[in-house]
Amino acid sequence: MARIVRAALVQATLNEDASASTSVIRQAMLDKSLDLVDEAAAKGARVLCLQELFYGPYFCAEQDPRWYELAEKVPDGPTIRVMQEKAKEHGMVLVVPVYEEEMTGVYYNTAAVIDADGSYLGKYRKNHIPHAAPGFWEKFYFRPGNLGYPVFDTAVGKVAVYICYDRHFPEGWRELGLAGAELVFNPSATVAGLSEYLWKLEQPAAACANMYFVGAINRPGVEKPWEIGEFYGQSYFCNPRGQILTEGPREGDAIVTADLDLDQIREVRNVWQFYRDRRPESYEGIVEP
Repeated sequence: MARIVRAALVQATLNEDASASTSVIRQAMLDKSLDLVDEAAAKGARVLCLQELFYGPYFCAEQDPRWYELAEKVPDGPTIRVMQEKAKEHGMVLVVPVYEEEMTGVYYNTAAVIDADGSYLGKYRKNHIPHAAPGFWEKFYFRPGNLGYPVFDTAVGKVAVYICYDRHFPEGWRELGLAGAELVFNPSATVAGLSEYLWKLEQPAAACANMYFVGAINRPGVEKPWEIGEFYGQSYFCNPRGQILTEGPREGDAIVTADLDLDQIREVRNVWQFYRDRRPESYEGIVEP
């Protein structure tokens, strides 16, 4: 019997100006996202990923300590608890990207993975942290991840996460494949003029090179007051051959769904034997400091 899983991506515009209090912004985006999760469930989705730092703006456009107020514990913070209830309600695997506080002053860009019964499976912490103009001051907010490249055994299959800037580093994509990932989500916040020409190049290439499914999420809209550029949406799924299956709009809120035939992974890997033909003993240069 074919292993077909309906998967969903959520891209959502900021519905509160960034000048509002962090508590108001968080609640407004959480409420909107919960409604979108409900809508995805009504469409039959069994696994869903939200966008990077989903309950706020892309605050890394400036360096301001007030945004530390958005950080919370994972899994013991309020957002993950609410999402655990929502996952259980719908019998849906949820990938929830949040701002994590490990302790006061130690913060990570994190995604929690929640199984379809509401149980917390674990988290991925973004490993590669950019710090570049204009407006991507992430080292001010995030410590580099220290949990490696985990793959989570969920109700729908083996799910993993790689966050935004991580996607420029092929080594992590390969780590996830070697660990058995079948579906890798890449929640992002990236703007036109900086990375748009790479948007439909890197993730399909990673899917093809590693022969698994990839769900790429980008937020839409221009966020005030910074206006560092247009977050150009266009969230999509691609298959193990690197072919884009379905794509969301450039603008506005959207739920992007695709039916993923996980048996296709075996089919593709039996044709393209990239893992068999690897030569790790010859790659010493890529792990030198």
